[in-house]
Amino acid sequence: MPIPTSPAGTAAPARSSAAPRVAVVTGGSRGIGRRTVGRLAADGYAVVVGYAGNRAEAEAAVKEAVAGGGGAIAVRADVADEHAVVALFDAAEAEFGGVDAVVHTAGRMHLGPIAELDLAVLDDLHRTNIRGTFAVVQQAARRVRPGGAIVTFSTSVLGLAFPGYGAYAASKGAVEALTLILARELRGRDVTANTVAPGPTATDMFLDGKNEETVARLAAQPPLERLGSTADIAEVVAFLASPAGHWINGQVIRANGGIV
Repeated sequence: MPIPTSPAGTAAPARSSAAPRVAVVTGGSRGIGRRTVGRLAADGYAVVVGYAGNRAEAEAAVKEAVAGGGGAIAVRADVADEHAVVALFDAAEAEFGGVDAVVHTAGRMHLGPIAELDLAVLDDLHRTNIRGTFAVVQQAARRVRPGGAIVTFSTSVLGLAFPGYGAYAASKGAVEALTLILARELRGRDVTANTVAPGPTATDMFLDGKNEETVARLAAQPPLERLGSTADIAEVVAFLASPAGHWINGQVIRANGGIV
């Protein structure tokens, strides 16, 4: 039987001081999400690895988290399906007793000129990136315990305005607006809400379809003269989710090595 959840607008039950902090990480089977799972596990979190379809990769992320010192389970969930998202949070509460951090890395990226993009592709992109974010943070707002954190993901492309990224950037602009408003709506709850906006980062999603020349050009843009790594981004997330980062609230952290 699922543990009862807190209704919207009320505080979630407090965490026992003896219990580990618990994180839900969507998109936790690959890329930034997977590295974040490992990083939080190393900090002693129990982690719920949310994944869309690749069970083998999700189970591998769980094994890595357990080896790193944290408890972990994998739960399949389409983030744009509100019932699946409820089940994801129910599983976290049933297995570990509650939720202290939600890291929503799940997302899609489709590229193409605005004038040529198929609107069916746009709908698919926005279903995951906008509706999916809304469904996840809605449950997070209802369930994260005092002292907790909610971290969503945007992109530094919003400022860089690369051609071909119109649909993707528009969806991530919605994420930034939503997260800022959420931070305001969580007043009095002792829960933070922030967005991490990576620059070019060496993930499969970023590298897909790019030739060596394009990758080299993008890597040369930041003053640090390299692509970001998943570890770079996971460190930012770990800070925001930790007590040390709790004074950071309602912000967009452009983790991009200094690209302006």
